[in-house]
Amino acid sequence: MSAFAAPVAAHTQDMQAIDFTAWSQAHLTAVEAALDRWVGHGAPAGLGEAMRYAVLDGGKRLRPLLVLAAHEAACSGSGQGARFHAEAALRAACAVELIHAYSLVHDDMPCMDNDVLRRGKPTVHVQFGQAQALLAGDALQAFAFELLAPEDADASIPPAIQATLCRLLARAAGSAGMAGGQAIDLASVGRALTEDELRHMHRLKTGALLQGSVLMGAVCGQATPDAFGALSAYGATVGLAFQVVDDILDVVADSATLGKTAGKDAAADKPTYVSLLGLERAQAYAYELLAEALAALVRSGLPDTRALAALAAMVVRRSH
Repeated sequence: MSAFAAPVAAHTQDMQAIDFTAWSQAHLTAVEAALDRWVGHGAPAGLGEAMRYAVLDGGKRLRPLLVLAAHEAACSGSGQGARFHAEAALRAACAVELIHAYSLVHDDMPCMDNDVLRRGKPTVHVQFGQAQALLAGDALQAFAFELLAPEDADASIPPAIQATLCRLLARAAGSAGMAGGQAIDLASVGRALTEDELRHMHRLKTGALLQGSVLMGAVCGQATPDAFGALSAYGATVGLAFQVVDDILDVVADSATLGKTAGKDAAADKPTYVSLLGLERAQAYAYELLAEALAALVRSGLPDTRALAALAAMVVRRSH
């Protein structure tokens, strides 16, 4: 059996054993209800409406699912099921989705990617105007951290965990993560990047927030240092795989399927894995990354990583 096939085969039985559709639906329902309950209420002058438009009723919610799956995996190593700091994990899941939503609002604006379609509907600046879109993104970013350390937090969530979650999210979203990667992306238009340069850009721009999602779940589940390290490697690999597949879909899918404008990377002369490697090699690379992610789960030694394995497979095999 090849080095590529072995990790995939090792998880095939586990992935079949979990009813991933039921698992994901239950967690998506919880996240959606929490977002609906927490986001935008009481914000003045139409700001709350723009915030809710940006967040609710759309998106794959991959980042919240990674938080919750990592939380459950870490808890499985302690024999505690999913009982460690479940409230913190739900708050972390929602907080990372707010950061993701704010980034999309700002990315779509004319000064950035200048897009008019997101999640199958007009982008926030098209619907509400540029100024309101800018403020909605700002408010979502700030509220993400308020969620992680609220005044009415469950007393069972230790302050140290709240602080760690804030640090992980800030690093994943800031200059060492998503914002830094976006800056590199904007500076790279029309340039020929090496594969190492492209990988670095995508590990920051897209991968950091996905990896941060996994790490936040691991913290809530009190993962051991060894398990935390393996989950970190898993998150980094899944984050890179997501962007590789995004580059592929920008070429092979249409706008209706994607829910956003297809072909924009090529039209804007942006460096992508398809432009660098070619379509066939990029597709093969995505599956190599899947094998790496699954191998990291094996190294974690955690008893139950089935949901994380299924999420990695979903990232690579998705069609939108």
